[in-house]
Amino acid sequence: MPLAEELPDRLAAVLATVYLVFNEGYSSIEDAGAARPDFAAEAIRLARLVCALMPGEAEAWGLLSLMLTQDSRRGARVGSDRALVPLEEQDRARWDRAKIVEGAAVLDRALAMGRAGPYQVQAAIAALHGKAATAAATDWSQISALYGSLYRMVPTPVVGLNAAAALAMVAGPEEGLAWISAIEARERLDDYYLLPAARADLLRRAGRNAEAAVDYRRAIELTANAAERKYLERRMREVTA
Repeated sequence: MPLAEELPDRLAAVLATVYLVFNEGYSSIEDAGAARPDFAAEAIRLARLVCALMPGEAEAWGLLSLMLTQDSRRGARVGSDRALVPLEEQDRARWDRAKIVEGAAVLDRALAMGRAGPYQVQAAIAALHGKAATAAATDWSQISALYGSLYRMVPTPVVGLNAAAALAMVAGPEEGLAWISAIEARERLDDYYLLPAARADLLRRAGRNAEAAVDYRRAIELTANAAERKYLERRMREVTA
């Protein structure tokens, strides 16, 4: 075991590794339909252990909250056709409410420490989705604001694309498309499938189906995840029908 004074310097790497394990369990890189619940459960166990070892670390509690809330949706993420089911289409009756409640309580504990960080912000976003009884009841204004804060903390393309999608739910798809264009101008994302996938979704929402089809086709070519590919293929059929 490292000395107690060494733990804070190692915490960020430990939390990042635990979250990588969780994501591999929650949604396998190769196939979301072949997710490994044992990996996700082990990641949650390890996060609990970190929280027990370092109870004063808000980000450790934030990560635990985030994983609990995300894992609550596991049973609704993939349909009978093995295609990814987007959040707005999921059967919320299949969400694990006990994990959502625990995740919210853990988040409250983290936020009470007054040291906000990226995991806590992501957990707050997940909690807002979890508390919405229906997709239409989602508080997109607050989610968009939280993504704006997260993007200032972690200005990565992934966060930017999520922020663009959230902004589009508040201000309309054209605003989200403008944000995506700004990200594309700054980053080299030629082979990053989430960019054309996100843009295609906003183009579809804007009624620009011919343009959406081009981006759906590109996203399908780039993704290695079979469940996500099936979802994208369904959307492409919708805009080319």
